[in-house]
Amino acid sequence: MSSRQKLLPALSLLAFLALWQGLAFYLSSGVLPTPEAVAHVFWRETLSGQLPYHLGVTLLRLVVSFSVAMLLGCAIGIVLGRHKKLDAFFDNWLVIFLNIPALVTIILCYVWFGLIESAAILAVVINKLPNVVVTIREGTRALDQDLLEMARCYHFGRRKMLAHVIWPQLHPFVMSATRSGLALIWKIILVVELLGRNNGMGYQLHLFFQLFDVAGILAYTIAFVAVIQLIELMILKPLDRKSQRWRR
Repeated sequence: MSSRQKLLPALSLLAFLALWQGLAFYLSSGVLPTPEAVAHVFWRETLSGQLPYHLGVTLLRLVVSFSVAMLLGCAIGIVLGRHKKLDAFFDNWLVIFLNIPALVTIILCYVWFGLIESAAILAVVINKLPNVVVTIREGTRALDQDLLEMARCYHFGRRKMLAHVIWPQLHPFVMSATRSGLALIWKIILVVELLGRNNGMGYQLHLFFQLFDVAGILAYTIAFVAVIQLIELMILKPLDRKSQRWRR
């Protein structure tokens, strides 16, 4: 990557901040505070400990629900992709769960199980699970049968087959489910927290909404988006590069 290309993200961010500043100056109201005002709220909430606490609570819920949804989704997706009869039987189930609004699932989980942490996690998992299953199922269907047959001829065990034949082919689908999952799950978690929890980013955003505190809303939103970007840069991209070494 050339030096000019490396500067593009920074220039893009500066252009975004300049546009934000210009719109805030033009509107001259509390509807859109300036970047400086949002930064001030961000720093104040960080020093008070409120932002780190609520951000940590939301991230914990994200990690738990995301891990459960990915593990179950990958397992179910591989099984359905490899067994046509099971896939035909459960296909309508997937369509139904894919089209149930997230809000409905959240409300039902709270009504059935109460305003407890496990109900919140279950609601998030149910909303994400069908997307993972469908993505991994399509990846399993696309596996190269010639490579699988060759591996059988060389008497590959299950572990070796998974590590050296199946996983490299499924990897793009798993990464796609991972990235879309992070983008979807944290939005669902905010709704879950807004409706039935007394902590977390969604709970705080609801308080700021009641106070019409746009600067607080933007400060908390930017904090969470920044964390998700760090996860992408420090975890997902290095894993992606490491898993793709076999293509070189």
